[in-house]
Amino acid sequence: MKLAIEMGPIQPGTLKRTVEWVQFAEKLGVSMAFSAEAWWSDAITPLAFLADKTKSIKLATGIMQTTARTPAMTAMSALTLHDLTNGRFVLGLGASGPQVVEGLHSVAYHPPLARLRETVDICRLIFAGEKVQYQGRVFQMPLPDSEGKPIKIAHEPVEIPIYLATLGPNALRYTGSSADGWLGTSFSPDHPEAHLSFLQDGAERSMRTLNDLDLCVSVRVELGDDLAAMIERRKPAVAFNMGGMGSAKTNFYNDAFKRAGYAEDATAIQQLWIQGKRQEAAQRVPDAMVTQFQALGDQAMVTERLRKYRDAGVTTLKLGLDSAGPIGPARYELLEQIVDITRNL
Repeated sequence: MKLAIEMGPIQPGTLKRTVEWVQFAEKLGVSMAFSAEAWWSDAITPLAFLADKTKSIKLATGIMQTTARTPAMTAMSALTLHDLTNGRFVLGLGASGPQVVEGLHSVAYHPPLARLRETVDICRLIFAGEKVQYQGRVFQMPLPDSEGKPIKIAHEPVEIPIYLATLGPNALRYTGSSADGWLGTSFSPDHPEAHLSFLQDGAERSMRTLNDLDLCVSVRVELGDDLAAMIERRKPAVAFNMGGMGSAKTNFYNDAFKRAGYAEDATAIQQLWIQGKRQEAAQRVPDAMVTQFQALGDQAMVTERLRKYRDAGVTTLKLGLDSAGPIGPARYELLEQIVDITRNL
């Protein structure tokens, strides 16, 4: 099982520490470093800077939002990063959610899956070196009744892996059928069927298996002896996912927990959050909604949890190490410990 790290947002004064963090992970043999975007730094620029500062670690977007760029610009940025990294770039895409998409980018969120599917189609046309002619539900290239003409990007054909961050059943099926990797969240190795059953269904429909995908799953890891305190510290974040990561109508994180058997809890927490009762929402989170979706506890407990992820079919663990604080000695030590644990599973 491979390991990946999250870089975190690039802010004033953090660039040097971020570079050193990725370089440290590279020396330990970590497979990938992910750059995200939501409402802070974009996902692309940090990777362009890191391309010349690293040698072997793959640099990935986790994720680029499909609504923030046209498919052609997404593909062109991917080609540039492919060249800057000497082929180490991984294109991670996702639909994000309506609050960010419509609130920040002023773009209609729906239909998210059609937009994702068509973005992947167009990117692959461009990666293959083809002249782009495409007629989809969201995108028509060239634009009908316009002065546009089919254009071929001036770049030789290349293969760039595409990973998709998906949570809904139909989006998971599409991922299983078409993607090179899955960026999974709200995943529990105790309830893998909540996600993997749909991925497998999509894969089988396209004559594939789950072995054709890198199942890259996010997991928060914290090592220590006071499990009860760890659980309590994590509950506000779970409540935020249930109530704040989406709207009252559309929250894929909430839906994923419901499929894992927590429908009553997820609904109650979301309602409290929407009512502005954030503390009550966190208090409503049962311990299992923390412990079954993360890796917490002493070394033996964390080892067993990571083994469960591996046995559930996860091929890459995307580590969330914020429990160790900002990038610094404590986070370095925690990563070293996790590398040692996974090597000996």
